[in-house]
Amino acid sequence: MATTRTTAPEFHRSTAIPSLELRRSCRENTCYRPHTHDVLSLGLIDEGTSVLTGALTGPVSLAPGDVVVIPPGHVHSCNPDAGRWQYQMTHLDAVWADDLTLAISGSTGVRVLRSPAVYGQLTNVNDAIAADRPAAELERECRQLAVMFGNAEREESVTVPTMPAPTDGHQALAERLQPVLHRLRYDDTTPAVDDLAELVGLSRYQLIRAVKQVTGLSPVAWRQNARILEARRMLRSGAAIADTASRLGFTDQSHFHRVFQAHVAATPGAYWG
Repeated sequence: MATTRTTAPEFHRSTAIPSLELRRSCRENTCYRPHTHDVLSLGLIDEGTSVLTGALTGPVSLAPGDVVVIPPGHVHSCNPDAGRWQYQMTHLDAVWADDLTLAISGSTGVRVLRSPAVYGQLTNVNDAIAADRPAAELERECRQLAVMFGNAEREESVTVPTMPAPTDGHQALAERLQPVLHRLRYDDTTPAVDDLAELVGLSRYQLIRAVKQVTGLSPVAWRQNARILEARRMLRSGAAIADTASRLGFTDQSHFHRVFQAHVAATPGAYWG
Protein backbone atom coordinates (compact mmCIF):
# COMPACT_ATOMS: atom_id res chain seq x y z
CA MET A 1 0.00 0.00 0.00
CA ALA A 2 1.42 3.38 -1.01
CA THR A 3 2.06 5.90 1.71
CA THR A 4 0.75 9.43 1.54
CA ARG A 5 3.43 12.07 1.82
CA THR A 6 2.56 15.39 3.39
CA THR A 7 4.59 18.40 4.32
CA ALA A 8 3.79 20.18 7.55
CA PRO A 9 2.08 23.51 6.84
CA GLU A 10 3.84 26.77 7.58
CA PHE A 11 1.92 29.66 9.12
CA HIS A 12 3.28 33.20 8.99
CA ARG A 13 1.66 36.23 10.59
CA SER A 14 2.75 39.81 10.19
CA THR A 15 3.73 41.53 13.42
CA ALA A 16 3.42 44.92 11.69
CA ILE A 17 -0.08 44.27 10.31
CA PRO A 18 -1.59 41.45 12.44
CA SER A 19 -4.53 41.02 10.05
CA LEU A 20 -2.22 39.50 7.42
CA GLU A 21 -1.77 35.74 7.67
CA LEU A 22 -0.08 33.36 5.25
CA ARG A 23 -0.24 29.58 4.99
CA ARG A 24 2.11 27.54 2.82
CA SER A 25 1.41 23.85 2.50
CA CYS A 26 1.91 20.74 0.41
CA ARG A 27 -0.56 17.85 0.38
CA GLU A 28 -1.26 14.68 -1.53
CA ASN A 29 -4.57 13.65 0.05
CA THR A 30 -8.02 15.11 0.59
CA CYS A 31 -7.63 17.40 3.57
CA TYR A 32 -10.49 19.94 3.71
CA ARG A 33 -14.18 19.59 4.41
CA PRO A 34 -16.51 22.40 3.23
CA HIS A 35 -15.83 25.50 5.30
CA THR A 36 -15.75 29.29 5.24
CA HIS A 37 -13.30 32.01 6.17
CA ASP A 38 -14.36 35.15 8.00
CA VAL A 39 -11.95 37.33 5.99
CA LEU A 40 -11.01 37.79 2.35
CA SER A 41 -8.80 34.85 1.30
CA LEU A 42 -6.47 34.56 -1.69
CA GLY A 43 -5.30 31.11 -2.76
CA LEU A 44 -2.30 30.55 -4.99
CA ILE A 45 -1.49 27.23 -6.69
CA ASP A 46 2.26 26.62 -6.95
CA GLU A 47 2.40 22.99 -8.03
CA GLY A 48 0.04 20.17 -8.96
CA THR A 49 -3.69 20.25 -9.64
CA SER A 50 -6.65 20.55 -7.31
CA VAL A 51 -10.42 20.87 -7.37
CA LEU A 52 -12.35 23.81 -5.95
CA THR A 53 -15.89 22.99 -4.83
CA GLY A 54 -18.56 25.40 -3.69
CA ALA A 55 -18.97 27.33 -6.94
CA LEU A 56 -22.44 27.61 -8.42
CA THR A 57 -21.17 26.07 -11.66
CA GLY A 58 -19.89 22.94 -9.90
CA PRO A 59 -16.33 21.77 -9.24
CA VAL A 60 -13.56 23.83 -10.87
CA SER A 61 -10.15 22.39 -11.77
CA LEU A 62 -7.18 24.48 -10.63
CA ALA A 63 -3.67 24.39 -12.08
CA PRO A 64 -0.28 25.93 -11.23
CA GLY A 65 -0.37 29.70 -11.54
CA ASP A 66 -4.08 30.00 -10.69
CA VAL A 67 -5.13 32.55 -8.08
CA VAL A 68 -8.42 31.99 -6.26
CA VAL A 69 -10.30 34.88 -4.62
CA ILE A 70 -12.71 33.74 -1.88
CA PRO A 71 -14.91 36.37 -0.19
CA PRO A 72 -15.72 36.09 3.51
CA GLY A 73 -18.48 33.63 4.33
CA HIS A 74 -18.38 31.66 1.07
CA VAL A 75 -18.63 27.89 1.62
CA HIS A 76 -15.93 26.06 -0.33
CA SER A 77 -13.29 23.37 -0.19
CA CYS A 78 -10.18 22.77 -2.24
CA ASN A 79 -8.39 19.43 -2.33
CA PRO A 80 -5.66 17.84 -4.45
CA ASP A 81 -6.77 16.17 -7.65
CA ALA A 82 -3.97 13.61 -7.93
CA GLY A 83 -0.44 13.62 -6.62
CA ARG A 84 1.51 16.41 -4.99
CA TRP A 85 -0.33 19.72 -4.52
CA GLN A 86 1.53 22.78 -3.26
CA TYR A 87 -0.36 25.96 -2.49
CA GLN A 88 -0.41 29.18 -0.49
CA MET A 89 -3.35 30.94 1.18
CA THR A 90 -3.32 34.56 2.24
CA HIS A 91 -5.94 35.96 4.63
CA LEU A 92 -6.63 39.71 4.75
CA ASP A 93 -8.92 41.16 7.39
CA ALA A 94 -11.41 43.43 5.61
CA VAL A 95 -11.31 45.78 8.59
CA TRP A 96 -7.70 46.58 7.73
CA ALA A 97 -8.09 48.08 4.28
CA ASP A 98 -11.63 48.20 2.99
CA ASP A 99 -10.61 50.00 -0.19
CA LEU A 100 -7.93 47.41 -0.93
CA THR A 101 -10.08 44.37 -0.25
CA LEU A 102 -12.92 45.84 -2.31
CA ALA A 103 -10.53 46.33 -5.22
CA ILE A 104 -9.45 42.70 -4.97
CA SER A 105 -12.77 40.99 -4.28
CA GLY A 106 -14.83 43.28 -6.49
CA SER A 107 -18.50 42.53 -6.93
CA THR A 108 -18.22 39.19 -8.72
CA GLY A 109 -17.73 36.92 -5.71
CA VAL A 110 -15.39 33.98 -6.09
CA ARG A 111 -12.94 34.32 -8.98
CA VAL A 112 -10.23 32.15 -10.44
CA LEU A 113 -7.64 34.32 -12.19
CA ARG A 114 -5.07 32.98 -14.64
CA SER A 115 -2.77 35.97 -14.77
CA PRO A 116 1.04 35.69 -14.43
CA ALA A 117 1.16 39.27 -13.16
CA VAL A 118 -1.32 38.61 -10.33
CA TYR A 119 0.41 35.34 -9.46
CA GLY A 120 3.80 37.06 -9.32
CA GLN A 121 2.61 39.98 -7.22
CA LEU A 122 0.73 37.77 -4.76
CA THR A 123 3.94 35.79 -4.40
CA ASN A 124 5.71 39.07 -3.57
CA VAL A 125 3.06 39.84 -0.92
CA ASN A 126 3.45 36.38 0.59
CA ASP A 127 7.24 36.63 0.64
CA ALA A 128 6.93 39.97 2.46
CA ILE A 129 4.58 38.45 5.05
CA ALA A 130 6.87 35.45 5.57
CA ALA A 131 9.86 37.76 6.02
CA ASP A 132 7.82 39.96 8.43
CA ARG A 133 8.56 43.13 6.47
CA PRO A 134 7.67 46.59 7.86
CA ALA A 135 4.12 47.85 7.53
CA ALA A 136 4.96 50.39 4.82
CA GLU A 137 6.47 47.69 2.60
CA LEU A 138 3.56 45.33 3.16
CA GLU A 139 1.02 48.02 2.33
CA ARG A 140 2.93 48.95 -0.82
CA GLU A 141 2.98 45.33 -2.01
CA CYS A 142 -0.73 44.86 -1.22
CA ARG A 143 -1.73 48.02 -3.06
CA GLN A 144 0.29 46.92 -6.07
CA LEU A 145 -1.60 43.64 -5.90
CA ALA A 146 -4.89 45.53 -6.09
CA VAL A 147 -3.65 47.29 -9.24
CA MET A 148 -2.70 43.93 -10.76
CA PHE A 149 -6.18 42.57 -10.05
CA GLY A 150 -7.69 45.53 -11.89
CA ASN A 151 -5.40 45.00 -14.86
CA ALA A 152 -6.21 41.27 -14.95
CA GLU A 153 -9.64 42.07 -16.38
CA ARG A 154 -7.86 42.68 -19.69
CA GLU A 155 -5.97 39.40 -19.51
CA GLU A 156 -7.07 35.80 -19.94
CA SER A 157 -8.99 34.92 -16.79
CA VAL A 158 -11.77 32.72 -15.55
CA THR A 159 -14.54 34.03 -13.33
CA VAL A 160 -16.30 31.45 -11.15
CA PRO A 161 -19.79 32.63 -10.17
CA THR A 162 -20.76 32.43 -6.54
CA MET A 163 -24.29 32.36 -5.10
CA PRO A 164 -26.96 34.51 -6.76
CA ALA A 165 -27.63 37.94 -5.31
CA PRO A 166 -29.84 37.62 -2.20
CA THR A 167 -33.54 38.19 -2.75
CA ASP A 168 -35.90 39.83 -0.28
CA GLY A 169 -37.19 36.37 0.64
CA HIS A 170 -33.66 35.12 1.26
CA GLN A 171 -32.93 38.12 3.48
CA ALA A 172 -36.15 37.58 5.43
CA LEU A 173 -35.26 33.92 5.97
CA ALA A 174 -31.76 34.87 7.13
CA GLU A 175 -33.24 37.28 9.68
CA ARG A 176 -35.70 34.64 10.87
CA LEU A 177 -32.84 32.19 11.45
CA GLN A 178 -30.73 34.57 13.52
CA PRO A 179 -31.88 33.11 16.89
CA VAL A 180 -30.96 29.65 15.61
CA LEU A 181 -27.51 30.69 14.39
CA HIS A 182 -26.86 32.60 17.60
CA ARG A 183 -27.66 29.55 19.70
CA LEU A 184 -25.63 27.25 17.46
CA ARG A 185 -22.68 29.59 17.82
CA TYR A 186 -22.82 30.41 21.53
CA ASP A 187 -24.56 27.49 23.29
CA ASP A 188 -21.92 25.44 25.13
CA THR A 189 -23.97 22.30 24.58
CA THR A 190 -25.02 21.02 21.17
CA PRO A 191 -28.63 22.15 20.74
CA ALA A 192 -31.09 19.54 19.45
CA VAL A 193 -32.30 20.26 15.92
CA ASP A 194 -35.91 19.81 17.03
CA ASP A 195 -35.46 22.48 19.73
CA LEU A 196 -33.92 24.87 17.21
CA ALA A 197 -36.77 24.26 14.77
CA GLU A 198 -39.34 25.00 17.46
CA LEU A 199 -37.50 28.21 18.27
CA VAL A 200 -38.40 29.67 14.85
CA GLY A 201 -41.62 27.78 14.12
CA LEU A 202 -40.27 25.32 11.54
CA SER A 203 -40.24 21.57 11.30
CA ARG A 204 -36.95 19.71 11.72
CA TYR A 205 -36.52 19.20 7.98
CA GLN A 206 -37.64 22.72 7.11
CA LEU A 207 -34.98 24.07 9.47
CA ILE A 208 -32.20 21.95 7.99
CA ARG A 209 -33.14 23.08 4.47
CA ALA A 210 -33.45 26.72 5.55
CA VAL A 211 -30.06 26.83 7.29
CA LYS A 212 -28.38 25.25 4.29
CA GLN A 213 -30.13 27.68 1.96
CA VAL A 214 -28.92 30.68 3.96
CA THR A 215 -25.43 29.53 4.99
CA GLY A 216 -24.51 26.75 2.57
CA LEU A 217 -24.03 24.34 5.48
CA SER A 218 -26.21 22.11 7.64
CA PRO A 219 -26.86 23.32 11.21
CA VAL A 220 -24.25 20.94 12.68
CA ALA A 221 -21.65 21.80 10.03
CA TRP A 222 -22.32 25.54 10.48
CA ARG A 223 -21.81 25.21 14.23
CA GLN A 224 -18.51 23.38 13.78
CA ASN A 225 -17.30 25.90 11.22
CA ALA A 226 -18.22 28.87 13.45
CA ARG A 227 -16.42 27.34 16.43
CA ILE A 228 -13.27 26.71 14.39
CA LEU A 229 -13.25 30.29 13.10
CA GLU A 230 -13.40 31.46 16.72
CA ALA A 231 -10.73 28.94 17.70
CA ARG A 232 -8.39 30.38 15.09
CA ARG A 233 -8.96 33.88 16.44
CA MET A 234 -8.31 32.73 20.01
CA LEU A 235 -5.16 30.81 19.11
CA ARG A 236 -3.80 33.75 17.12
CA SER A 237 -4.32 35.96 20.16
CA GLY A 238 -2.24 33.59 22.30
CA ALA A 239 -4.89 31.48 24.03
CA ALA A 240 -3.76 28.03 25.11
CA ILE A 241 -5.09 25.05 23.15
CA ALA A 242 -6.71 23.43 26.19
CA ASP A 243 -8.42 26.69 27.20
CA THR A 244 -9.64 27.24 23.66
CA ALA A 245 -11.16 23.77 23.44
CA SER A 246 -12.85 24.15 26.82
CA ARG A 247 -14.22 27.65 26.24
CA LEU A 248 -15.72 26.62 22.88
CA GLY A 249 -17.53 23.64 24.36
CA PHE A 250 -15.60 20.75 22.84
CA THR A 251 -15.93 17.55 24.84
CA ASP A 252 -12.15 17.16 25.12
CA GLN A 253 -8.91 18.14 23.37
CA SER A 254 -9.04 15.06 21.16
CA HIS A 255 -12.45 16.11 19.80
CA PHE A 256 -11.20 19.66 19.27
CA HIS A 257 -8.11 18.34 17.50
CA ARG A 258 -10.16 16.21 15.06
CA VAL A 259 -12.62 18.97 14.14
CA PHE A 260 -9.88 21.61 13.85
CA GLN A 261 -7.79 19.42 11.55
CA ALA A 262 -10.80 18.66 9.34
CA HIS A 263 -11.37 22.39 8.75
CA VAL A 264 -7.82 23.75 8.78
CA ALA A 265 -5.80 20.72 7.55
CA ALA A 266 -3.40 21.35 10.41
CA THR A 267 -3.36 20.57 14.10
CA PRO A 268 -4.14 23.29 16.64
CA GLY A 269 -0.53 23.00 17.80
CA ALA A 270 0.87 23.60 14.31
CA TYR A 271 -1.44 26.60 13.86
CA TRP A 272 -0.81 27.99 17.33
CA GLY A 273 2.95 27.51 17.23
